Amino acid sequence: MQKKAQYLLAMTVVTAVLEIVGIFSIMPFIAVLTNPTVIETNDLLNKAFQFSKIFGVQSDKDFIIFLGVLFFLLLITSLSFKATTGYFQIWFIIMSEYYISKRLVETYLRQPYSWFLSRHSTDLGRSILSEVLLITSQGLRPMINCLTSGLVIILISLLLLLVNPKLTIAIYSTFGLIYLLIYKYSRSNLDSIGNFRLRDNKKRFSVISDSFKSIKEIKFKSLEDFFLEKFSNPAKTYAKHKISADAISHLPRFAVEAIIFGGVILVIIYLMNLTGNFINATPYIALFVFAGYRLLPAIQQVYTGITLLNYVSTSVKSTYDDIEDFNIINIKNNSLKYLKFNNEIKLININYQYPGASKQSLKNLNISIPVKSTFGLTGVNGSGKTTLIDIILGLLEPQKGSLQVDGNIINKENLVNWKNIIGYVPQQIFLSDDTIESNIAFGIHTAEIDYKKIEKAAKISNLHDFVINELPNKYKTIIGEGGQKLSGGQRQRIGIARALYHNPQVLILDEATSALDNITEFKVNETINNLKNDITVILITHKLSNLKDFDKICLLENGEIKAQGKFEDLLESNENFKNLVNKKF
Repeated sequence: MQKKAQYLLAMTVVTAVLEIVGIFSIMPFIAVLTNPTVIETNDLLNKAFQFSKIFGVQSDKDFIIFLGVLFFLLLITSLSFKATTGYFQIWFIIMSEYYISKRLVETYLRQPYSWFLSRHSTDLGRSILSEVLLITSQGLRPMINCLTSGLVIILISLLLLLVNPKLTIAIYSTFGLIYLLIYKYSRSNLDSIGNFRLRDNKKRFSVISDSFKSIKEIKFKSLEDFFLEKFSNPAKTYAKHKISADAISHLPRFAVEAIIFGGVILVIIYLMNLTGNFINATPYIALFVFAGYRLLPAIQQVYTGITLLNYVSTSVKSTYDDIEDFNIINIKNNSLKYLKFNNEIKLININYQYPGASKQSLKNLNISIPVKSTFGLTGVNGSGKTTLIDIILGLLEPQKGSLQVDGNIINKENLVNWKNIIGYVPQQIFLSDDTIESNIAFGIHTAEIDYKKIEKAAKISNLHDFVINELPNKYKTIIGEGGQKLSGGQRQRIGIARALYHNPQVLILDEATSALDNITEFKVNETINNLKNDITVILITHKLSNLKDFDKICLLENGEIKAQGKFEDLLESNENFKNLVNKKF
């Protein structure tokens, strides 16, 4: 985009020069039109007349026509190039929106998982879609207009100063004072309006997100009016702020138009006194009027651009800060080292405390998980189970201690390889509004899906019979947003099939059977037990009956390991485990 910006700058300069040539060309045309004798008295016009004879010009009348055609062609050339530059400006602005949005998406996606724990997804979406659009439409576009119009103003000003310095200075002083006073008055208002707009836009997106995420509860409780009012208040103030900003940016135009008619009369009178009569003043009048016709919109565009840049400055700073964060926290993982898993997973002296939390979530944990074994993790809510799993997954980095696989510490050099051999089933399965096959082969292009793997994973998760026998389009059935056309158990089975699609060496299930009916849960648990000869299974569950046949069970309390062992051993030796069993069974 940097090279494209240079091309745009060059085109802008050429457009401005052509604009000045077009404006200046009207002066000789009007001079000859009102007083043909000037052809003989003016050296430049006389030379032009002699040159025009090459094109068949023989008389004063022919020369007037020649100048008129030449002026018209210059005007057409200027307007054509201006239109081309305008098209390229539109292209540049829209493509800038695309590049900035893409860069922001990359910025956010590259952040570590812990970064998202303190961010709201609605704010991220708002920044990518709404704020970038505002920056390009009311920031970048006015800035380009300022540049284009600024060059035109400078060149026209130089031309008018050469023709009549005193009149030019007087006109510029008058209009400059008007714009300066209005801008000084409005600048502070625009800064505050920009801050309020950002705040209210954030509220708008938040309400919309909450509304559609909780649509079931809204319809059940008839809360439509409540959420409509909740959206209406920030949306209305957001609209008012936009109105105020637009009104301020166009305010000087009305003041200028109020004095422009009187100004034209004064200019005519001044030029008539200067040249002696109206005929002699006509070329100058035409030049200043035509220059004013081009100049006033340019000045207004510059003013509008400056005011809008003030208005969007808050959004620009916010977006810039986010992109700068990427430059500082670039955690893009590179798969540099091949990782083998043949022996055991070890967590050694693991400690973790969430940012802003008052206490540690995990304290000096030491766990060993042998290859191709089944490992169960249980404990009350808040005991640290999910945090421990997130560390095993490589989503969180322990603040003390290390995660090791066959003696290799998991770090940025081998983290991608470690993730590639893990299948993970979270508590809440994300399902896109797509086919079952695309949701199982999540993140893989349709043309690259391996349908044998799809069927194998679906059979293991007890999903295949349902898909083949009950769905009209089999694996190509669209399941709706969030899998709304499926039951909770069916959604969870898709999640399990997704985890198994890549033939993982380690399968981690976080309450993955909680939404299954008893029969399906029994089959899935039977499958998990059968898998232990092929892969390592780690299961978080509150249903302790699921852990009866597991090789090892770990009981967590307040981020600490209170007991480890087989089911029967813990039932006999640990009172807390026995209480949990009695509660769950």
